Amino acid sequence: MEIVFYIHILAATAWIGGALLLFALGIFLRDKQAQANVYEHLGPLYGYFESFWLVTLLATGTLMYMHHGFGDVFKYAYESDLSQTMIHKVYMVGFLTFLTIIHMIIAFKTHTKTRSKWQQIVSRGSSLLIFFLNLVILWYATQLRTML
Repeated sequence: MEIVFYIHILAATAWIGGALLLFALGIFLRDKQAQANVYEHLGPLYGYFESFWLVTLLATGTLMYMHHGFGDVFKYAYESDLSQTMIHKVYMVGFLTFLTIIHMIIAFKTHTKTRSKWQQIVSRGSSLLIFFLNLVILWYATQLRTML
């Protein structure tokens, strides 16, 4: 199980690190044309890169979930801190995955094209939510690791 945990941490590092990089580019790269050029070239690569790591996170997370017997924890100790923390994390990961799918659909559909106002709002809004959800999920992950 140690190798699964290692791969999970590696995937989380890649996932969150990539999000931090793009978030920083969006803030600190003030020239809109330069920003568009960077995202035009980096966007598709990042999408595939992040998809791989998200699937890896979901797979390794599921394996660790089963290994640690969270099904029984939910069944016999639903009110425990461990159970409640895991439930919150699972819901947030589900929401993050949903937002990522929406964001990627818009990103791939509109790559090198002008986005509608609605697509722009949904794309940027989902990116921002994904960024902050990453930080919250990371917090829950540290809490779970402490409890285990």
